[in-house]
Order: sequence, then structure tokens, then C-alpha cells
Amino acid sequence: MTYPEWLRPGVYGALIGAVSITIAGFSWGGWVTSGQADAMASSRSQDELIAALVPVCINLARTDSDRAAKLVTIQEATTYKRRDAVMATGWATVPGSDQPNRDLAQACLAGLDLDAS
Repeated sequence: MTYPEWLRPGVYGALIGAVSITIAGFSWGGWVTSGQADAMASSRSQDELIAALVPVCINLARTDSDRAAKLVTIQEATTYKRRDAVMATGWATVPGSDQPNRDLAQACLAGLDLDAS
């Protein structure tokens, strides 16, 4: 079967246009794959969860009967070990979990006013 001569430029134009639109859409148009969308949603939900649990961590710290000793331990820890010290206090353990959350410990550390204590 032979195709009309005028059809070839139209087909080439459509293919080149489709490829160009796809490249532009993923590069500059903000298009994402479902995997990227899932990763972004997971990251945002984790950030929101941590933000929601910081008051719980702060409240656990305020109501702890051994608060003063634990705060001294946290303050005496080097800067890069303070998160681990907060995790050791148990304040960064999400309710219903057995292990402390590192991100919650870091956010709780920022929420604890260590200079005023």
C-alpha cells in the first residue's frame, strides 16, 4: 500500500511534536510519574506527622518526673549526639511504637528550649 506524499510530513510532525511535548512536560511542566508522586506524598505526610507529634514530645518532656536530669544529659551531649540523647529519654517514641523516631527526636530537640532550662 502506498501512502500519499503529503502524509509523510504530517506524521513526522506529529511524532516530533509528541516527543517535544513529553520532554517539555516532564522537564518544565511539572509532570511526574506515579512513583515520584507517591514519594512526594509520603515525604509530605511524614513531615506533617512529625509536626503534629512535636507537641506530644514536648508534653512528655514537661511531665517527666526525671526531666531535670534528662535535660542535663541532653545539654551535656555534643551537638551531633543530642538527637540520640533525646531518643534515649523516650520522649521521641511515637505512641504505639516500640522504637523512637529520629525525625521526631530532631524536631523535639528544636522544640525543647534547652537554654532556658
